[in-house]
Amino acid sequence: MSPIWSRIPRYIRYIFMQTLYLFCFLIFFRLIFYGFFFASPVKDTGVILKAWRLGLKFDLRLTLILMIPIGLIAVIARDRLFGTSILRKINYGYFFLVYLFLTVFYVVDLGHYSYLGLRIEPSVTRFLASGERMTNARMMWESYPVVWGLLGMVALLLLVRFSYRRIFQWYAQKEGTYVRPWGFAAWVFLLVLLFAGGIYGNFAWFPLRWSEAMFTRDNAVTSLALNPVLFYATNMNMEEDTFDKESTRKYYPYMASYLGVDQSDPQQLNFVRTVPEDPTKPRQNVIIVMMESGGAAMMSMFNNPMQATPNLQALADNGVLFENFYVPAMSTARTVFGVTTGLPDVVRSKTASRHPPIVDQRIIFDQFTGYEKYYLLGGNTNWANIRAVFTNNVDSIRIYEEGYYKAPKADVWGVSDYDLITEADEIFKAAHDRGKPFIAFLQTADNHEPYTTTEGAGDFKKLTEKDIDPEKFKASGFVNIDQFNALRYLDYNIGHLMKQAEKSGYLDNTIFVFFGDHSARLNAFSFMPIPEFELGTYVDHVPCIIYNPRLLAPRKVTRAGSLLDVYPTVAKLTGIPFRNYTLGMDLLDTTQTHARYAFVQYVKNMAGHMAVINEHYLFEVDQSTDEGMLYDLKGDPLKNIKQQLPELSRDLENLTRGFYESTRYLMFNNKKPKY
Repeated sequence: MSPIWSRIPRYIRYIFMQTLYLFCFLIFFRLIFYGFFFASPVKDTGVILKAWRLGLKFDLRLTLILMIPIGLIAVIARDRLFGTSILRKINYGYFFLVYLFLTVFYVVDLGHYSYLGLRIEPSVTRFLASGERMTNARMMWESYPVVWGLLGMVALLLLVRFSYRRIFQWYAQKEGTYVRPWGFAAWVFLLVLLFAGGIYGNFAWFPLRWSEAMFTRDNAVTSLALNPVLFYATNMNMEEDTFDKESTRKYYPYMASYLGVDQSDPQQLNFVRTVPEDPTKPRQNVIIVMMESGGAAMMSMFNNPMQATPNLQALADNGVLFENFYVPAMSTARTVFGVTTGLPDVVRSKTASRHPPIVDQRIIFDQFTGYEKYYLLGGNTNWANIRAVFTNNVDSIRIYEEGYYKAPKADVWGVSDYDLITEADEIFKAAHDRGKPFIAFLQTADNHEPYTTTEGAGDFKKLTEKDIDPEKFKASGFVNIDQFNALRYLDYNIGHLMKQAEKSGYLDNTIFVFFGDHSARLNAFSFMPIPEFELGTYVDHVPCIIYNPRLLAPRKVTRAGSLLDVYPTVAKLTGIPFRNYTLGMDLLDTTQTHARYAFVQYVKNMAGHMAVINEHYLFEVDQSTDEGMLYDLKGDPLKNIKQQLPELSRDLENLTRGFYESTRYLMFNNKKPKY
């Protein structure tokens, strides 16, 4: 035996060996899955090996989590671990329960996968529903080798029971050695470090997350990369995030009429709208720029006294500015999900991007056939599991994130926006030079705490309180000077992007879309046309500018628009054929005569509200009381006039609840076909 290994305290060696054995046990079931259940059209060895690598990292995480109780007992008891009857019984009992649980869970998971082609998740309890238990039990009895399976489980558990007891007995026979306090501390520190590193699972800012397993669109490959126990646990917090089909049907007629679906069908709940190809439209590139924390009230175009955004003002003056454009909620993760999928993120637990079943969607971004597709972020796409929103839904998308860029990280959010845009321009120019159309989602981050700014090209200068008018600053709503400078820096980088686009030659054949992902927190302000600070809607009101002088004459649009509408709009502008499965609409469509509304969510008086809003009316539902209220934004915006306009209130309440129920349904029932 290695002298180094023999000098390690026996209780530390015991932890290592039990950990290794448990890890091998999980690998055993992974081999069974791969050998008997895995079937995929994907034959790329590199893809399969990546799935294995990720799967083993998840298995190691589960192993280390399960070993924590025994590890704590071992480092506290030290050599007494092997000399005390009660501790021996605790060891044996704990490992028996762990292996029993894992064996049953993995066998059920394999059966679930064999039946549905999916890893097990909490909805499996539907098979235990009253009135269905006996039918499902009979189906199992007739479909699976239940008796042989139970005998195999018993045999496996007996073997495992013998093994983990033998490991304990082996180290109990070893002679304990005295370890000095500093030596003991060093071994404990090393143990904690190894456990923490294995559980974290990544050499990156963000830990290993399930979204990394969704790096292809093949269900079998994704299943191979997942650990079923951890995947199940991830989904357990989704119990209140579900849908009500009957409620969806109740409001479906209002939504079908509002959206203009191809074939209204309350039974099948069809939301599809088909847009044919328009060969008269040039195949323009598309660059969609999400501006972090860029609320409408912060911008020069909306008469903020500090006039912090001259570059965006110039784009608004020469492009199409949507004055009443809203995002569904104040959250970057919710915004990225919403703009990409065409569904507002209405989940109550965390965000939709963090729930595995919800990120599987049929989206318009994926339908840009013949386009190179990019997602660019200065940081790591494991943030909020955003990676899965793109890799799981957009075929052949190229993700550029930390680790790709030559520039160093500026802060927690990765490289600076200036460096992100500089290196993004190289990607865009290369595609342009190859004659390949592209569509890119570019996500900025520096207009967010810690409000990191750089000198850019050397000419960006931060202002101090001595440089500004204190009265204007107070009226502007900015919380502090750092927030103001960060917005100025965002605007500076938008100007940098446009200069690079012109220099690199793709300015004239690219549709640019700029929108804020939500407003930053602001102090009270009163310069906007309506008291949106008091209404609570300022968090969702953001600028949206579409810039392409070749296609669009400059103008201002007062009709309401939503984040959900971005991809339907740019797809229509490029002339590609597409099918819209969700709730977004073409922002520039003037053929529909009915009023347009945006669905929003916000907090007012510490209560959550959902609402629909346009340039004239706001109808909101207090989700704590379920009470609806109507406000005339061109009259007295703070007075509830629901009783005075009962028909309008009824229609808008149906639309509000229709958006909510339709979204909940589609989040779970808009899945693309697997192949």
